Amino acid sequence: MKLSIIGTGYVGLVQGACLADTGNHVICMDIDEKKINALRKGTIPIYEPGLEEMVKKNAHEGRLEFTTSLKTAVQKSDVIFLCLPTPQSEDGSADLSRVLQVVEQIAGLVNGEKLLVSKSTVPVGTVDEIRQIVKRRAKHPVEVAFNPEFLKEGTALQDSLKPDRVVIGSRSKKAVEVLKELFGPFVRTGNPILVMDERSAEMTKYAANAFLATKISFMNELANLCEAVGADVDLVRKGIAADPRIGKLFLFPGVGYGGSCLPKDVKALVKIAEEHGSDLKILSAVDEVNEIQKTILLKKFATHFKNRLKGRTVALWGLSFKPQTDDTREAPSLAIMNRLLEMGVNVKAHDPIAIPSVKGLFGGRVSFHETSYDALKDADALLVVTEWNEFRRPDFARMKKLMKHPVIFDGRNIYDPDEMKGMGFYYYGIGR
Repeated sequence: MKLSIIGTGYVGLVQGACLADTGNHVICMDIDEKKINALRKGTIPIYEPGLEEMVKKNAHEGRLEFTTSLKTAVQKSDVIFLCLPTPQSEDGSADLSRVLQVVEQIAGLVNGEKLLVSKSTVPVGTVDEIRQIVKRRAKHPVEVAFNPEFLKEGTALQDSLKPDRVVIGSRSKKAVEVLKELFGPFVRTGNPILVMDERSAEMTKYAANAFLATKISFMNELANLCEAVGADVDLVRKGIAADPRIGKLFLFPGVGYGGSCLPKDVKALVKIAEEHGSDLKILSAVDEVNEIQKTILLKKFATHFKNRLKGRTVALWGLSFKPQTDDTREAPSLAIMNRLLEMGVNVKAHDPIAIPSVKGLFGGRVSFHETSYDALKDADALLVVTEWNEFRRPDFARMKKLMKHPVIFDGRNIYDPDEMKGMGFYYYGIGR
C-alpha cells in the first residue's frame, strides 16, 4: 500500500519504519526541515533500540522516504496516518489545535479517495470532529478511522511488529477492511484485531494508560505503607503478582511514573470526565500520588543527613523516565534535581543515553558525567532514579572508595538491602 505518516515524532517514525518493513511504500512527513534532512542522512532524532537500523534499511531499499511537503505526502498516498502531538493544556485537557489544523489542510489537498487514520491520542469525540471537517472541505471521498498505538518506549519495535492487539475504531466497513489487511502481517500468531466504534476506541486508549498509571500509583502507596508497618513490598509484590487476576506487570514501586503518555493522559481523562459532569476520584488520586512519590527519596535523604543538606554533593544515576530511551518528559529525575538544587545540594548526574536531553535545562547548575563512577567521586550519597541494566551490578568496592559517605537511596529497588548493609553501605529503598 501507499502510506503517509504525518508527524515523525516517536510514534510516527516507529510506525512508519515498521509499516515500510512489511513491504509498504511509506512517506514520513514533518514540518521540521532540520529533522527531515537528518532522517534522509540516516540520523535518528530519538533513541530506540533497533530503530536506526530499520529506518536505514527501508530507506535504502526505497520503501521509506521523508518530506516536508504535506501536499506530497497526501497526494502520493492512499492511507494517511496522523501521528501528531496532543500536548497538555494549562487546564489538563489535550490540546487538539495542531491535529485539527492539519486535518483542515489535508482536506483541502486530497486529490482522490483517501483513508485518514488518527493515531494521536485524542479526547472522545475527536474523530467525529475530524469527519465533519473532511466532509465539509474535501472534494473527494475521505474515510476516517482511529487506530491507537500501544507502544512502550524501549520496546517500541517489538510492540509494533508483534502487538498484543490492534484496535480499529471506524464505522466504515471499507476503512476496517483496509486496516485489517495492513496490520494483518503483525498478528499472524493470533493476537486479536478489535473492531469497534470510534468513541469506544478513543476511550480504550485513555483507559489503558489510566489503568497502568493506577497500578503504579497503587504499588507506590502500598510500598510506603509496607515501610511504615515493617513489611517488604518486594515480597508483597511477588505474592500478589502470582494471582492471574492481577498479573506481574507494572507492580514495581519506585519514584513515580513519567514519559509522554501516562501523566498527560491521566490528566486529560480527568478533564474529559469533568466536562461531562463526572468526577474520576480514583484517577485524580493516581495523579496526586505520583507527584508525591517523586519526593520520596528526598525525604529519606533529608532525614538521613538530619536536614543538614546545603553544600552536600549527590550523585544521581538515571535521567530518562525509564530505561532504553532518552525520553525525559515528566521524568522523576527532573523534579528530584530541581528540588535538590533548591536545597543547596550539588548534583552530579549520569545517564547512558539521556544527558543531551536535559543538559540545556539546567545549564551549569548540574554537572553531567560520562560514566557512573565519575559522578560518584566525593559524593555524600547516591540516588538511583532509573533502573538501567548497567546500574544493577556495579563495582561496589570501587563505589565505596569514590564516595565521601557510603549512602545509597535506591529509587527502583535494584539492590538487595542485606547485601548493601553487609558491604558497609547505608541503604534506603522503597517500601523495604
